[in-house]
Amino acid sequence: MKRFVLILVFLVLSAQSLFAAPSLTLNEALEMANSNHPQVIEAKENLHGADARTGQALSSYYPQINFAADWNKGRTYITAQDIIKTTEVNSAALYVKQTIYDFGRTSGVVEAAHGNREAAKQSLVITRQELTLRVKSAFYLLLAAEKQVSAVAETVNARSAVLHQAEEFFNQGIRAKVDVAKAEANFYTAKTSLIRAENNRDIARLELANAIGIATLGERTAVEPSAVSPNLPERAIIQQQAVNNRAELQQLAALKSAASANLKTAKGSYLPVLSGTANMGYADGNFPPTGNVWGAGLNLTMPLFSGFSSVEQVREAISAINIIEARQNNLRLQIGKEVESAWLAANEASARIASTDKEVVAATESMALAEGRYHEGVGNIIEVTDAQTQALDARTAHIQATYDYYTALARLDRAVGRNKE
Repeated sequence: MKRFVLILVFLVLSAQSLFAAPSLTLNEALEMANSNHPQVIEAKENLHGADARTGQALSSYYPQINFAADWNKGRTYITAQDIIKTTEVNSAALYVKQTIYDFGRTSGVVEAAHGNREAAKQSLVITRQELTLRVKSAFYLLLAAEKQVSAVAETVNARSAVLHQAEEFFNQGIRAKVDVAKAEANFYTAKTSLIRAENNRDIARLELANAIGIATLGERTAVEPSAVSPNLPERAIIQQQAVNNRAELQQLAALKSAASANLKTAKGSYLPVLSGTANMGYADGNFPPTGNVWGAGLNLTMPLFSGFSSVEQVREAISAINIIEARQNNLRLQIGKEVESAWLAANEASARIASTDKEVVAATESMALAEGRYHEGVGNIIEVTDAQTQALDARTAHIQATYDYYTALARLDRAVGRNKE
């Protein structure tokens, strides 16, 4: 008999583990987001495009080689002989052109391409950091919503027990009908709150799925992360870290480098371009042509007047540099505000965690005493209702404080420019 019971228990436990809902850790959610989210894919493709444009800019350093073949037949008037003569020409040639020196035009274009490529790289970093914050916030929101569902469900069960007790007291003639009506109203108020909490949980699941880049979480359940140290870093230290780490500042620095290179290219348009040319091939009246022809030379192009376009290009490039410098100064102010705000939010939430933890203990004890008094027939329904409401409010405040703290830490990581999970 014992052996049969053990086998039955083993089968039940195996079935439970087999059909248990798959879990989802925060790290898994972040990995899925960084792999699947369309915003990350778009940022990666923008970086690939910037790589390609850099390659295009570098191509100007290499010779341009073309092959051309031509066949022409017709009747042509020859002035010297005052006759019309039928002609036929066949030609095939290889043409080579190499820019020797263009006074910074090509190097400016290449430097601008490298700067834009670095800006695209930092844009990918920014996208991932923004997505990390969004996933963390959604993950903590879901955990808070699930905890809230549990807290409200316990309140529903507690008020259900009080309702049954009130009905029993009324049937025994100990309490008036008003206690039953009050207990029933409290019970359905809690049921309504449970419906609302479950709906909030479902919305939070949808938000997390969207942040990850998938349509739905399916049967996955969020796993509580390990506890976070309550010690916050010093504000002066993280302010400096933010200035050094933020990808947005590095992106603007890359864009400024590109703008400076554009200025170099614009100034180069005032100066000449020196190129070398060469060609060799065959040409005569027969096909295939057998007459050997070739040529080589130098080409100097000197711009004399371009309708002031070069002047305006230089002005535009200088304005672009000044705009980026202004954006850098504004961003430094914004970063300082973000770091300070996130630090203060985390510090405030940490303090609320400590106070609400004690509030939960006191409110839970008060509720137990009030329910015990009512069960013994010496308490009243209002006292029980107030105690249960206070206990639920205390748990709600503690849940909110806990996940506000986690969210504030995530915002602080984003403000400082850290990528840790």
